[in-house]
Amino acid sequence: MLRMHSQGRGKKQISTLTGISRNTVKKYLQKFVSLKLTYAQAEAMNDHELDVLFTLREEPEAKDERYEIFQRMLPEIEKQLKRKGVTRLQLWEAYRLKYPNGYGRSRFNQHVQDYTGRTHPVMHLEHKAGDKVFIDFAGEKLHIADRETGEVQEVEVFVAIPGCSQLTYVEAVSSQRKEDLIKACEGALQYFGGAPCAVVPDNLKPAVIKSSKYEPKLNEAFADFAEHYCMAVLPTRAYRPKDKALVEGAVKLICRSIYTSITQAVYPSLAGINTAIKQALEAHNNALFKGRDYSRRLQFEEIERSALQPLAKYPYEFKQQALVTVMKNGYVCLRPDTHYYSVPYRFVGEKVKMLFTPSRVEVYCRYERIAIHERSFAKYKYPTHTDHLASSHRYVSEWTPEKFIQQAADIHEDVAAYVNKVIQHKQHPEQAYKSCSGILSLARKVGNERLTGACRRADSYGVYNYPIIVEILAKKLDTLEEEASIQEELMPEHTNIRGSEYYG
Repeated sequence: MLRMHSQGRGKKQISTLTGISRNTVKKYLQKFVSLKLTYAQAEAMNDHELDVLFTLREEPEAKDERYEIFQRMLPEIEKQLKRKGVTRLQLWEAYRLKYPNGYGRSRFNQHVQDYTGRTHPVMHLEHKAGDKVFIDFAGEKLHIADRETGEVQEVEVFVAIPGCSQLTYVEAVSSQRKEDLIKACEGALQYFGGAPCAVVPDNLKPAVIKSSKYEPKLNEAFADFAEHYCMAVLPTRAYRPKDKALVEGAVKLICRSIYTSITQAVYPSLAGINTAIKQALEAHNNALFKGRDYSRRLQFEEIERSALQPLAKYPYEFKQQALVTVMKNGYVCLRPDTHYYSVPYRFVGEKVKMLFTPSRVEVYCRYERIAIHERSFAKYKYPTHTDHLASSHRYVSEWTPEKFIQQAADIHEDVAAYVNKVIQHKQHPEQAYKSCSGILSLARKVGNERLTGACRRADSYGVYNYPIIVEILAKKLDTLEEEASIQEELMPEHTNIRGSEYYG
């Protein structure tokens, strides 16, 4: 342009030859004349120097009183915009009421946008395949209606999205409680077919007990779920929605692509509404990205699926916990079931933690698992592990008729027969067990042979208890030889008694 101008060509001809509008040519040449440069001086400059001199930039807005007033208001305007329900239109209307000659709406919005852009710049993040999954609950809830009563119940909508492929998972759950959050996360991992290295939740109470810029305190149940699948938990900073911009954007997208297709029907249950969500979700994930020839599903299958960690062999079971004291009898009570479980007797009086799932109960003391039981929902039962009992208690707990008869048979079959009759003659089993235990203990004092003789003697008397055996042994009646036979004595003759011949 400058070369043609130095050759004496006119503005119209330069515009035609260069394809630049005549007004633009006119502005550049006016700038060239105002700088009082020669063509040789301009030609000696590099591209950057020419750009500084000749680039046509907008003139900065004159800093009048209106501009100065508005600049002082911008920090407060930004602060007000963070409040729920406050819009730029409301703030502009309040501004114009106070300053009727102030900026119009479009200029007002432009200044606010420029200010927030300068004070809060946005960082572009590249997400690695299989690295993170972002989770959140949608602000807008869905509804289910009971067919019989017509009662309408609000349900929460859970959203999960991997950072790289942006394959979206959506599920309706009853609430934002930790059990529902963990159930929804479990469903997301099953849907993705693998686990990421980290899960990124908002500062939800079911996931984060206390938020912190550096090291937040996690909910124990959610941390246990993450550990089960070898995932780290990386909560976002409080009041920083841009930390999870992907899932925030996904929530907006599902409101447009899923909500609109399912809110036209009435669903009687969570299962029904989740079936409808699943159908709409597949259409959403299979739709091509705008301006691209691939979808979220294609991108996930090609890039992210292979990068995910394999899922654990067994699905996670949500654990509830309770702090209890071990009772004097060596049991702990699971109060929701009114069921008692044994623990090792040395922990009597200790404070312990019970972790229970629908299938099992675990008891911990100072981070050591001291007992594990299958969960039972029968009330007032006492499942017992024998090795939890003290030696004396363990001995009593093992008392059975079969055990005593077997021990007696090891001494002699006559002792076994006598012990069996003792058990039969006692009114209550525990009475019989104590008698049998006492009788068998005598073998250590007097030996098997004498005890066998005492049992034979007591059996001949028809007396079946422990004291008779003690008395026989004390009087050494077991050592007396039994009479071979007792002969009936002949009746003496007498004159007043008629014999058999009289009646012949």
